[in-house]
Amino acid sequence: MAEVAGRRMAAELDGDFVVFLIGARLNSKLRAVQAFLDLGGRRGMKHMLDHLVAHPERGLLAYEMGFPTIVQYWRSFEHLEAFAQDADDPHLDVWRNYWRRVGRSDRTGIWHETYLVRAGDYEAVYGNMPPHGLGKAGRLVPISETSSARGRLRATAS
Repeated sequence: MAEVAGRRMAAELDGDFVVFLIGARLNSKLRAVQAFLDLGGRRGMKHMLDHLVAHPERGLLAYEMGFPTIVQYWRSFEHLEAFAQDADDPHLDVWRNYWRRVGRSDRTGIWHETYLVRAGDYEAVYGNMPPHGLGKAGRLVPISETSSARGRLRATAS
């Protein structure tokens, strides 16, 4: 089990960054094997993430693997876009094969959401946790018992 980073910690990350959520949905449990193949099989998302971890210059800062949703933290939208479009990276072939395999069928669904986050316009608090989420992408720092979400976000009352 991973070691707890501290009792009450906050994530800090220098500069702007991107949060990318991506997921899949099995629309037919009877076609689970087909869906696995639709999503790239062994060359799917885990393979892509392993490739990105091996090449940190590509801009992936960290990720949290889950099903059906994977959370990714990127240095910039330009890094994310370059990975999505570069024929030398493992994404483009899997993406094109998904549409060839699935075509007009609705057996396997996919989705993603992209959030551009400005420096300081986020809050991430962890209590008794090992580095997780944004805390893996940046660094964890202790926060005081008296700090508030509003203060950490530097938000002002409207």
